[in-house]
Amino acid sequence: MDIRKIKKLIELIESSDIAEIEIHEGEESVRLSRVSSVQQVVSPPPAASSAQPAPDAPPIPAPEREEAPPEEALPEGHVVVSPMVGTFYRAPSPGAKPFVDLGQKVEAGDTLCIIEAMKMLNQIEADRSGVIAAILVENGQPVEYGQPLFVIR
Repeated sequence: MDIRKIKKLIELIESSDIAEIEIHEGEESVRLSRVSSVQQVVSPPPAASSAQPAPDAPPIPAPEREEAPPEEALPEGHVVVSPMVGTFYRAPSPGAKPFVDLGQKVEAGDTLCIIEAMKMLNQIEADRSGVIAAILVENGQPVEYGQPLFVIR
């Protein structure tokens, strides 16, 4: 169908009261409609906050605020945090002696633990010298990025 014919049909619809027209020429067809096929849904405005519920309706309970659990007090000192998401391991292999224990003196660069991420074993080293004041994660536990692992005093 020629584009000029389609333009003429559009002009015809615009200048008349016709809402919709469909023309078939052989295997081709054109349908022009002035009315949108998309329905617009208008919702009523929300009820005012001072409105009371209907007498038969059960009272709406006030939403409960979730209180954040109290953070456990960390011992004073430098906190070593996880640089990645993964699984925390205290020892190089199951049954082996842990890299560090509570009260053990460590130097900067000493391995504190391993975090397994995507089948890669990443050694986490002390970034400060001192004494291990707390081990905050259990062996085999998943850890998040930025999660405290150790406290060095």
